[in-house]
Amino acid sequence: MENEKFIELKANVQEIIDLIAAKNAKEANNKLIEVSDQLDDFLDFSDEDEDLIEISKYQVLLNQLQQRIIALNGQL
Repeated sequence: MENEKFIELKANVQEIIDLIAAKNAKEANNKLIEVSDQLDDFLDFSDEDEDLIEISKYQVLLNQLQQRIIALNGQL
């Protein structure tokens, strides 16, 4: 997988984090869904171990961000 895809993915994840920090749970959740779909596409077309390891790290991170969004919805 090209390194550019991970750079774009990292920027999208940062956008989710920024939206959570701004307490914008709805937009953060929408972006999380978009990034999750993108990550699923990467997983479908990856066969190199390094890529799969990197993808799994992002999957864990997205799960943690989803928990933050759920908690944020509870605070609002």
